Parts: sequence; structure tokens; C-alpha cells
Amino acid sequence: MKRYTLLSCCLLALLFGMSSCSDDIFSHPQNGMTTSEVVVTLSGNGSLDGIKVQLRNTSTNSIFTQTSDADGKALFTVTPGIYEATATGRRAQEGIAYTYNGTAGELVVGDKASLPVTISMKTARVSQVIIKEIYNGGCMADNGVTQFQFDKCIILYNNSDQPAAVSNLCIGEGAPSNGHSNNNNYGSDGRLTYEAEGFIPVWNGIWYFPETLEIAPYSQVVINVHGAIDNTQAMSNSVNYANADYYCMYDPESGYVNSSYYPTPASVIPTSHYLKAVRIALGNAWPLSVSAPALVLFQVKDTTPAVYASDVANQWYDGGRVLQSGLCTKVPNEWIVDGVEIFSANYKDSSKKRLTADVDAGYVWLTNYQGHTLYRNVDKEATEALPENEGKLVYGYALGVGTSTDPSGIDAEASMRNGAHIVFQDSNNSSTDFHERQSCSLRK
Repeated sequence: MKRYTLLSCCLLALLFGMSSCSDDIFSHPQNGMTTSEVVVTLSGNGSLDGIKVQLRNTSTNSIFTQTSDADGKALFTVTPGIYEATATGRRAQEGIAYTYNGTAGELVVGDKASLPVTISMKTARVSQVIIKEIYNGGCMADNGVTQFQFDKCIILYNNSDQPAAVSNLCIGEGAPSNGHSNNNNYGSDGRLTYEAEGFIPVWNGIWYFPETLEIAPYSQVVINVHGAIDNTQAMSNSVNYANADYYCMYDPESGYVNSSYYPTPASVIPTSHYLKAVRIALGNAWPLSVSAPALVLFQVKDTTPAVYASDVANQWYDGGRVLQSGLCTKVPNEWIVDGVEIFSANYKDSSKKRLTADVDAGYVWLTNYQGHTLYRNVDKEATEALPENEGKLVYGYALGVGTSTDPSGIDAEASMRNGAHIVFQDSNNSSTDFHERQSCSLRK
């Protein structure tokens, strides 16, 4: 490898906030290995130079990073194999921030060949309300043998200095329920069949806030998914949801009545904090995957969530098979406030995306049943720029799992307890926006 290539890689790592350039450098082919060229060309409106482009070998999980040139092109030299390409960038115009994302999967790189790849870039506005944290993987029981999964939660966050008031806010799960499940929603062109139609299929049912949700600036809302009780009474590694400020998914009238998932919520949680549900497929519980869900936060427009999800005209079947077990609701992409693609760390060679690039251009790995959570990274520059944060930010973050950590080095939870306002990163790319954390932030 030539010296200028190494230098360029390190400079790119510094420009894009990578924690180290060593992984990227040493994942490049070494001397004597057979290599091929992949030429990625970005297409779409606006300036396409300076966009971060990544190429991932789906077998080895090796990741190569380049930036697009003035013509929207990025050149990679890699060994033969199956690859996935992603591109993500950010632009600001007239005070509004936009993200530019694109993906291309199932790229077969042959021996000593040049493979042209075109990525169509999707544009999306940055949301005020974001998914800050997802705890869905469960934990181990005190005996160290039994796995416990009935204690899931989602934490939303107002990532701005203005109050947020969101009506008809809903939560759904993409199809299929696991990223490593057999996915029959890809066409012969290697793209998701619904991508061109501009919707995401949300499987099994939806949950929604019956009233307008109000979130103060730089504040969060905790939503219990399963087990809205003090789970620590039986499982010390779990989470206590007996809190009057928390919300919970609890609506037996919907048909979601499985008591293992939905014990009667703690009495301190007001009934006004119970979310409502529309069940459209089979089962007596909304089966948020314990390993690899694709979570979608969306806002229904011009109608109510109950009416929209109940309308058969808005239904769609996972994999094209007309079975009630695979029934989904079509959620237009323009309704989606935020989305997070989660892959299981146990299936790194067989996971496929369900969310299109304008919803989430990347993915985040999860090791389940260890009490781990998926936590959003801090936008270091934006957070440090807030004058009210002077002397309040806590550094030395050390709660990441392995090499998965927050590159900002800011301990968000400790800083917030210290009175700081945190601005979280939001590029519509979970690969750079999230990391795997050792424990749910609600476990203090």
C-alpha cells in the first residue's frame, strides 16, 4: 500500500469522526492478494461531492471508507466477494438540515474485474423528535441460565431547543421481524420491492399515542414495550418501569392480551399514559424482536392511526404471500419521523436491510440477552457549542460494548444529570448514529 493512500485514509478518518483509521487501513487488501475495483457513482439532486461512502464485505464484515469526488464518484480496491454499499451526507439550507443517504446491496465483486455501482441518493429532513435508545434484547436471570425478554423499552428525545408537540405519533416494526430471517422482499435487481413505491411495510400491528405527545427541549420520554412493572423484583439485571412519568404499550382491547408480555402496568403509571394498538395480523402480543428488529417511528397524516391501520387498502403482505401471519400496514416514507435498523451480532453474515436509505442508510449490531441497549451517539460539536453546557459535560465515556462506543467520548447520561443539554447525532444512518451500550440508561 502506498504512503499517500495511508495518509488519505487517516485524514478521512479525522474528517468524519472515526475513532481510528487503523481498522480501515488494515482491512484493505495486502500485497499479493487478488483485487478488483468497485466504482460507486452517486446520483440525485444537489451537490454529491464530499459524501461518505462505505463498502462492507458481508462475509467478513470488513468496511472500507471513501468520500465522493466532484463527480459523485468513489473508487474502492477490494478482494472478490459479496458487498453492500452505503452513502451518507448532510447539508444545511436556510436553517433546515437535510440528510442524503443511499444503499446498494448484493454486489458481487469478481476476480480482477471492475464493477460499476450506482447509488440513488434519498433526501430527508432531520427530525426534531428522535429515537434516543432502544432496549429490546433482554437480560439474563439471576441464576445466570434463564433468559428474560419481557422488559423492553424505547426512549424518544426532543433533540432541539424548542418544545415538541406531535400528534398521531406511532411505532411499528419492519418486515420481516428479524434482519437475519428469510427476506423475500428483494427483487431481481437486488433492491427492496417496495423501495420504488415509497413506503415501509410495518408488520403485525401498530402502537400509537392517543393524545398529542409533548416533549420539552432536550428531554426524553420513556415508552415501555413489554412489562410495565418493576422487573427488578424478579430479575435484578432488568429494569424498573414503575414510574409515573413513563408511558407503556398496554391495550388489551386490541387483542394483545398475553400476560407474559403485558402484565397489568404498575399502579403509578397513569392510564392516560397507556398507548393504544391496532392489531392486523396474528398473535396475542406485538412481537418486537429480541434480537434484530427494524423500528419505525411515524406520524399519520390527514386521518387517525386507528382508521389508517384498519383500512384494508393500506395493507400489504410480507414476501408477497397472502397469509394473515404476514400482514403489514404500508407506512409512507414521508410520514416516518425516525427509523433504526438492528442486526443481530450472532448473524453478521446473513442480515439484510428492511428500511430504505431515506429512513436509515445503515444498521447497528446488538448482542441480546446481556442487558445491552442501543444508544445514540452524541453530536460532539453541536453539544459543546451550547453555551449553557460550559463546565457541565462529563467526558471519558466507557459504557460501550467492545469496539462499539460513542466516538464523541461524552458521557451523555452523566452530563444530563449534571445539567447539560445533549444534542444527539442524527444522520439517518444507524451505523454512525448508534452504538451498543453495556446497559439500559434507566438502570442508574
